[in-house]
Amino acid sequence: MKKSTILHVFLGLAVAFFSGSCDEGFDEMNTNPVRLTSIDPTFQLNQAIISSSPGYNNLTYETTIVRQMITPFQGVGTGGNLNQDNRSATQGNWQNGYRNIIKNLVDGIENLRDSPERSNLLSIMRIWRAHAFMMLTDTYGDIPYTEAGLGYIEGNVFPNYDSQESIYTDLLNDLEAAVQTLNEANDPINQEIMYSGNIGQWRRLGNSLLLRAAMRLVKVNPSRAQEFATKAINGGLMQSNEDNALVRHNADYRNNVGTNLNGGQAPFYYLDQEFVNFLKSNNDPRLESIAVRYVGAMSGGEQTEANADRSPEAQVGMPQGYDNTTIIPVVEEAGLASLFDYSQLDRRRLGNPEAPNFLVTYSQTLLLWAEAVARGWVQGDAEQLYHDGIRAHMEQMAYWPNDTEIAPDAIEEYIQNHPLEAGKELELINTQYWVSSFLIGPETWANFRRSGYPVVNPNPYPGSDLQSEDFIRRLTYPDSELTVNFENVQEATSRMGPDILDTRVWWDVNVGF
Repeated sequence: MKKSTILHVFLGLAVAFFSGSCDEGFDEMNTNPVRLTSIDPTFQLNQAIISSSPGYNNLTYETTIVRQMITPFQGVGTGGNLNQDNRSATQGNWQNGYRNIIKNLVDGIENLRDSPERSNLLSIMRIWRAHAFMMLTDTYGDIPYTEAGLGYIEGNVFPNYDSQESIYTDLLNDLEAAVQTLNEANDPINQEIMYSGNIGQWRRLGNSLLLRAAMRLVKVNPSRAQEFATKAINGGLMQSNEDNALVRHNADYRNNVGTNLNGGQAPFYYLDQEFVNFLKSNNDPRLESIAVRYVGAMSGGEQTEANADRSPEAQVGMPQGYDNTTIIPVVEEAGLASLFDYSQLDRRRLGNPEAPNFLVTYSQTLLLWAEAVARGWVQGDAEQLYHDGIRAHMEQMAYWPNDTEIAPDAIEEYIQNHPLEAGKELELINTQYWVSSFLIGPETWANFRRSGYPVVNPNPYPGSDLQSEDFIRRLTYPDSELTVNFENVQEATSRMGPDILDTRVWWDVNVGF
């Protein structure tokens, strides 16, 4: 055999040998042994619940629009305080909602479809998905719904937008079905963080959300609103504050609103004049649990415990319509030392970095139930439900840290002095909803638009971006959507109206408010 032939044979055998040697164990060598290849949907549910805790956007828009809080400062906090379209802030709910909540829920639901032995977890994820989508569609109007969260599952990164009407039709049906499929005899879910797998509490939460969703339709489809409100009430609603849906915070996972109010934003946010005046004029004991005023403070640095006054009579809410320059003569007229002398959310208590964030409460549910009775949709005692709703929120105050509990006799005195007056039922019920939903910005704002209550003055700031409305009716889409999903955004705005703060969402028809 020629030398060249022998050499080629040898090289061929060598290549074959080393190729075989390299292939053996190749996949194992190139696989990260500690990298997750799958995740239990329970943990995706938990992440979605934790991510539902309202963040800084809650201060920038929602609580300001409904006249609960205000900042006179511009910059990152520009939003509802000046009635301006700050798109770096309006995108907050969208990005958190889709990236952290919907993505986890849609993926978890998809992974559970072929696991009938985990039907309870599937139903629970559907219930929380409904909560998330309600927040998103109530904030923006038409949004991606049927195609949302499918980027990883189907590669759909340009989802179509569904009309809000179709979204609510599906949400009502899906909530009803999810509640009906819950079964205590099925799979236990002890690791979920909301109710530790208590199916009865999840069922009551699902029905309470169904009632909330039904009441959104009172102006556009009252017969359907009545139908589903009746189903929710008959199905069984929340029974006590133990059923409240909330996110609990601690030193490891802190309340985003609290960290901002105790950090760089500490001297910038104040309680709104209309909110403080309402609580003061009604001798509401909740004011003492909510507010603090640093009397005589000339700067944020002087907002110290040494000059803190939490007595109701000392509180002075900040009026809207001013920035930190134009408010100076107003401050002087009020006899205050500076704008830093106005009342604030107490950063040691409700504004604490470890304070809980409530999302759906027993108090809210009772008040919606009272409204359903007042409308004649279901049988019941509207005044008793109204009073029970007030009591539930006042008792809920004890869940916040550092001495926020209200004495039982103060609660009963307030209730005795506030009957449900004939002819004013809807106003009184929904004004109490405004108070009981304090710091749950998206829900407070949604119910304000739905009901028209409380009756408050619009923000008169002269630099407003509003063109035709007195109040902001929706938040605008993120710039990222306008850039990468423009055609679908265009289709949505052709149905809904222009992408501005004035455009009303589908259920918010103009009937005088």
